Amino acid sequence: MEKRTEIDALVKLLDDPDNRVFEQVQEKLLSYGTEVIAHLESAWEQSLDTVLQERIENLVHTIQFTSLKEDLNLWYHSGAFDLLQGALVINRYIYPDLDEQHIVNQVEEIKREIWLDLQYEMSAVEKVKRINHVFYHRYGFSGNIKNHHDPQNSYISQVLESKKGNQVSLAILYATVAQRLDIPIYGINLPQHFILGYTDEQASEGESNKVLFYINAFNKGAIFGKHDVDQFLRQLNLDPQPGFYTPCSHIEIIRRVIRNLISAYEHQGASDKVEELRQLQAILE
Repeated sequence: MEKRTEIDALVKLLDDPDNRVFEQVQEKLLSYGTEVIAHLESAWEQSLDTVLQERIENLVHTIQFTSLKEDLNLWYHSGAFDLLQGALVINRYIYPDLDEQHIVNQVEEIKREIWLDLQYEMSAVEKVKRINHVFYHRYGFSGNIKNHHDPQNSYISQVLESKKGNQVSLAILYATVAQRLDIPIYGINLPQHFILGYTDEQASEGESNKVLFYINAFNKGAIFGKHDVDQFLRQLNLDPQPGFYTPCSHIEIIRRVIRNLISAYEHQGASDKVEELRQLQAILE
């Protein structure tokens, strides 16, 4: 109760015209972390002072962004095993109050629909065709060709809502659903594109990254071969490298999400967001 009283007293001092007082109050409130957010939001709703409201907004964002950096650091240092979790951490940058369990439930719902259509004796290509049918025809996911620079294409909650995304976000959803069905589909970090690879389940330990064929999640799950990747690289005048053909880590995928967001916000001229995203990028270096 004492702490709550102290927080409320500090919040009341946020409109102090003396900058030194404001800075001391702000520092103290920041030290409490996310527990002060409800108090700050309540004060914002009750105030008509635009200066105070702006101070509260900045303070809430600073607290949430600090929490986000801690979450990303924890995901990274805990082994980055869950790709969807990494995407959800980045999602918090713009949607900190979102019900993330709802997103997990949506992914599980897509997985369940595909599972009902799968049969044990299906070939790898048949399994991909079942995923494609549910993912693109029943749910209507597609690449956002008209507005490719929109940062919303990189936020997993918005991709699930709008059914539109970029190469990486659609690949994250596609791979997450496949892996939850024990189908070995993983992201491949191709320059200027992002694709998926269906790996050989029967491959020996040393060949665990052997890819049977490739999938373009941005183009309705189109299946293609190694020669198509070769041709794509020739068009870009790039020498073939092993990393262009084999699955990459979850960390590399989330790095790519951040790079896409930096590019999108640079396109919009949002330098403050670019600077913050570079801080997130540095955590994963």
